[in-house]
Amino acid sequence: MVSVPRGDAEATMNRPRPCDSDMSTVFSLDLLANILDRVSDPRDRKSCRLVCHGFLRAEEIHRRSLRVLRLEVLPGLLRRYAAGLECLDLSACPALDDRAFSAALAAGAGQWRLRSVSLSRASGVGWRGLVALVDACPRLEAVDLSHCVGVGDREAAALANAAGLRELRLDKCLGLTDVGLAKVAVGCAGLEKLGIKWCLEISDIGIDLLAKKCQDLKELDISYLKISNRSINSISSLGKLEVLNMVGCSFVDDEGLQFLKHRNNSLRVINNTADVDSSAKPFEWNRLICFLSLVHALLQSINISRCENVTSSGLTSVIEGNSGLQKLNVGDCFPELASLFFSKLNDLKDSLTVLKLDGFQVSASSLKIIGLNCKNLAKIGLSKCQSVTDEGIFELVANCVHLTTIDLTCCHLLTDRALISIGDQCKKLRCLRLESCNLITDKGLECIGTCCSSLEEIDLTDCSLSSTAMKYLSQCSKLVVLKLGLCYMISDEGLVLLASNCKKLRELDLYRCVEITDDGLAAIAAGCKKIQKLNLCYCTKITDGGLRHVSRLEELRDLELRGLCHVTSSGIAKIAMGCRHLSELDLKRCNLVDDGGLFALAQYTENLRQINISYCSISGTGLCMLLGTLKCLQDVKLVHLSLVPIEWFEIALRASYEKLKKLKLLIGLRNLLSPLLIEKLHSRGCRIRWVEKPFAARR
Repeated sequence: MVSVPRGDAEATMNRPRPCDSDMSTVFSLDLLANILDRVSDPRDRKSCRLVCHGFLRAEEIHRRSLRVLRLEVLPGLLRRYAAGLECLDLSACPALDDRAFSAALAAGAGQWRLRSVSLSRASGVGWRGLVALVDACPRLEAVDLSHCVGVGDREAAALANAAGLRELRLDKCLGLTDVGLAKVAVGCAGLEKLGIKWCLEISDIGIDLLAKKCQDLKELDISYLKISNRSINSISSLGKLEVLNMVGCSFVDDEGLQFLKHRNNSLRVINNTADVDSSAKPFEWNRLICFLSLVHALLQSINISRCENVTSSGLTSVIEGNSGLQKLNVGDCFPELASLFFSKLNDLKDSLTVLKLDGFQVSASSLKIIGLNCKNLAKIGLSKCQSVTDEGIFELVANCVHLTTIDLTCCHLLTDRALISIGDQCKKLRCLRLESCNLITDKGLECIGTCCSSLEEIDLTDCSLSSTAMKYLSQCSKLVVLKLGLCYMISDEGLVLLASNCKKLRELDLYRCVEITDDGLAAIAAGCKKIQKLNLCYCTKITDGGLRHVSRLEELRDLELRGLCHVTSSGIAKIAMGCRHLSELDLKRCNLVDDGGLFALAQYTENLRQINISYCSISGTGLCMLLGTLKCLQDVKLVHLSLVPIEWFEIALRASYEKLKKLKLLIGLRNLLSPLLIEKLHSRGCRIRWVEKPFAARR
């Protein structure tokens, strides 16, 4: 870095772009780009671009990824970065449709090196936009269309022309059928990753063709499809499959899982004598069989949770046929696992690192077997396993000393003894979830705080803890996520202790911590400046003074203020002016917030994407100002706005229908709003949730 003498500092600051000529002559663009790569904070990167043409030019050439939040800047950004851009994320870009998307792609015609494009939730993009994408980007390898509910077979046919496609996400594309899947399978035979979760029109026929045409598939998500055992038989022929997610496949049973045990893919070669040289030596045969056995064991991760017709027998067969499994999720299938399942885990002793058994009855003896058989476990999920006891946790952690994540949500029998065992044995612990473990006390947290110095996330929602527990947790200086919702005894004193040492905190949940006041927020704002997500719902002692402290959190993205009865528009204005990166805001039941607060939000929070203003004291003018001004707004909840006449609802929604993706309204408005408006909202992919509550129309 170039140092500036103290006496010349003021003159240097006032000189426009002092480094423009020097930077470009002293440092090459490659070196400047290398410097930018080491600047992690986006705001710092932006500062570099603004003050130096050299950095600006270097980024134009070397920038590889881009996330766009506003449609009006899209063409200019793509023209600037077309030469080097490889990853483009348009999932948060509102009002994107075929015309705008095609025009933006034309801005970089002939230059595109794009390999990955995310259009998740971009419901306005249809087959015409996808045709333009495929034509403009010959190197395209990955496309994400998840949650584009209007995407169907015609869009799939457009993507089928991208022969180099390796990764495709079509989760919840409700219009996709076997016909569209067949188009993709035939046109994109090199697919390696495919997500078709919640595509309810896909059947065994589509899965069978997919398995025949896309033999390179490594990851497949078929969760919640109405498929049968026949599909699992087809999938078993995928010799390169590593990850299979089949959550909630309720028509699959143990017979289907047997196909995963006897994966007959490449092993069929052994029975095909025409393909094998009969003169091969025994040594060569042994090498061939060894190679095929490795191919047979490629499956590394499987998620069979919520498959209600599966039993312990089926789960056991999966283990027997896939000795290389690293991740196994079998939660919420049936009440109790057989002892044979736990003993079979010994077959995975060298590979298994993640095990999720949510919702099962897991005894202390079963946890002991897990500990003895799975000593390499890094993550275990025991959420809602209500029979888990202190003894069971002791037996588990005595052998699984490498655990980094433990989920004990709703394990109501656990006491401080379990936490002491975890603290004594799991020195590498990073994530601990203890929601609704009502019997643990401050004393149990003492061992966690003292022994688990690497802890990054802890969920203590609905636990009987006081500010003393915060004293112990404050020793965990690496803490990033802390959830304290419904911990009624937490006070300002506890927040002061946390803020003194937990400088890396990014998410803090204080839902219904009713003893918290403005003073506690002052401590958090002073000590935890990196917070991005803050939940203060129903912390009823907080006033505008507390929000003034919160407004100093410049990195804040997500703020929940539901039910703060003493907060007014003055406090909201402070938030709007201070938290310029805010993208989600919940003001439900903030009864004193009126149009003044919305005017401030409309003026300063240009990146706001989601807002809940239900029960606020706003007028039609304030609603129109908010919805008409904020270009990024996509998710709005507008329940019980008693001061807003029907005609103003109509005006506000007409001004914003192109960008809205989710909308919550009283059911009484369904017959009062014009059918044409509702049709327009639906045609743009907006999902309207009608809430059935009393409503008196105001005109």
